[in-house]
Amino acid sequence: MKRLLTLALALFVASPALAQDVIVNGIHIIHPYITAPAPGSMSGAAYLVVANEGATADRFDAVETDIAMMAALHNTEFGADGVARMYELPPIPLAPGETVSFEPGGAHIMLMMLNAELNVGDMVPMTLSFQNAGEIVVEFEVMARDPNAPAMSH
Repeated sequence: MKRLLTLALALFVASPALAQDVIVNGIHIIHPYITAPAPGSMSGAAYLVVANEGATADRFDAVETDIAMMAALHNTEFGADGVARMYELPPIPLAPGETVSFEPGGAHIMLMMLNAELNVGDMVPMTLSFQNAGEIVVEFEVMARDPNAPAMSH
């Protein structure tokens, strides 16, 4: 019995990393995270993978969160001169079976005018809005920045 209780406790403690993935109305949100911004930074970036596992098309329209004055779908492009330029993305269509990755150096959720410091290990709720799946509340984990990842700043 003690072994079973220890195993159950270990699974419970280990489960937060698994609990971040969410599936609602065919939309699968995979590994949502925010890279820890530098102390005092007014902006940050969030990443995730969005998969449409449903039978109908959908569209990723917007993001809302209380930790920033503004959250928007953004993309980064590197010019021939090597300079990164960011711009806001329009809503993103998701055909059935389609997967879209938001990752450093590419598409991301831009968090502007942060109103709280984000520390490694913090869990940050965000509401993702989809045309058909509706609003999906997702917990993003603040993770240490990969020193090899492209820097994200405005």
